[in-house]
Amino acid sequence: MIGAWYAHCLLCPRRCGVNRLDDRGIEDRDKKTVNLTGNRVNDSGPRLLGFCGESAGLRLASASIHRGEEPPVTGSGGSGTIFVSGCNLGCVFCQNYQISQGGAGRPVSSAEFAEICLALQNRGAGNINLVTGSHAVPAIAEGLDAARAAGLRIPALWNSSSYESAEALELLRDRIDMYLPDLKTLDRDLAGRFFRAPGYPEAASAAILKMMEYRPGQVIIRHLLLPGFLESTREVLRWFAENSRGRALFSLMTQYTPVRALNGGPELPARFVSGEEYETVIGWFEEFGIEDGFCQELVTDSAWLPDFSRVNPFSSELSTPVWHWSGGFV
Repeated sequence: MIGAWYAHCLLCPRRCGVNRLDDRGIEDRDKKTVNLTGNRVNDSGPRLLGFCGESAGLRLASASIHRGEEPPVTGSGGSGTIFVSGCNLGCVFCQNYQISQGGAGRPVSSAEFAEICLALQNRGAGNINLVTGSHAVPAIAEGLDAARAAGLRIPALWNSSSYESAEALELLRDRIDMYLPDLKTLDRDLAGRFFRAPGYPEAASAAILKMMEYRPGQVIIRHLLLPGFLESTREVLRWFAENSRGRALFSLMTQYTPVRALNGGPELPARFVSGEEYETVIGWFEEFGIEDGFCQELVTDSAWLPDFSRVNPFSSELSTPVWHWSGGFV
């Protein structure tokens, strides 16, 4: 199954068309051998890796019992969070940049993926929370099937940027019980400058509509408030009110952290969200009639930021490690 999807990869809206079964470009993942679309090239020009920089192998960074999600996700036992390495976006302020853009993580087989899922279940996790796996859908689908066959009973959650194709979402349709999609922006200019994907608004909104069709009432749409760009948030709230009311919950996040603005430049503020900005956005919830959802408390420090070089990337209050790429099971 995997070979058919990865031989000419069109999994995400970038539709790179590269052969991800060919590993020749992997050794150049961290070198500056990219063309204008972000695809890795060799000296003679042909693309060896797509924008995500990944082969057909599924790479994971960590798995833990995480207690920092929205209440329905965290539940009483915590969320069994699995962080997938690599990403098909290039967010300039990514809090997980060590694994999304920095290459941290290691390949796992379907059997090891299943073992990780079962270990999380055995530790009391209420669900399997798959984080940022849009570029690895076929391998994850195969791993979930192996986990179910081995005795996985808890729900599977899809926690993603929403930069996904209809074909990829269809592959997940019968395997995912709840969706946690981001809606980062509906502004093409911002999407190009800050997420390296000017087509993100169209792709993400279409993906979220499909998720709500698949699992009505089992979708939480997340949005990160960017300081200085409140109008982008206003448009996201408007879209939610017009398209998602009664079919999804809204979750406002305030954890934008300037210390990880990798190459945002002067147009991306080197500060946290202000109290005034936060209150303005909260006021818009009433204007648009959005009553069901969650608002993260205003975050004005970086103490919570993950460090995936540690066995427990988060503070002990937030998570309990179960598996780490550097040494396996904890």
